[in-house]
Amino acid sequence: MSRNQYSVGILMLIAGIVILLGKLGLFSFIGSVFWPLIVLIPGVLLHVLYFGRILPAIALIPGGMLSTYALVFLYCNLFGWQSLQYLWPFFILGVAVGLYEYYMFELTRPHGAQVAAIVLAAAAAVCIGFMLLWSWGIYLIAAALIAAGAWMVFGRRLGLQRRSFRR
Repeated sequence: MSRNQYSVGILMLIAGIVILLGKLGLFSFIGSVFWPLIVLIPGVLLHVLYFGRILPAIALIPGGMLSTYALVFLYCNLFGWQSLQYLWPFFILGVAVGLYEYYMFELTRPHGAQVAAIVLAAAAAVCIGFMLLWSWGIYLIAAALIAAGAWMVFGRRLGLQRRSFRR
């Protein structure tokens, strides 16, 4: 058997395995689960290129945004896209992350980038708080009503019992 025949045989074997795995849905499964890596890789690459002194610090703004968004997409991909109704403030936070990274690593320390990052992060935090209150608020109201009712029923009785012991 010649060397060329051996190489062609290996290539045919690999091609057949790839085709079979593709027909069984392996690649579509991997693509459907891990597609956020297509967003994460450029974000990480922008960071690597900045820290490798190839790109200026302004490249960290889209790098931080892409990295944050990719993590949100990966979470939603793994745990369900209905989570996005609560996680949408992280899109605002992604801009804040990018601006804050730019502020931290730019030599001139642009004050406007810091202020914008803090304002956007605060806005995202407020939005997250509203989302939690909106979704968990009824439980908080129920817990407050139970606590107030329990105090009214048992708290006064305990207070009366303590007063009777003092006499």
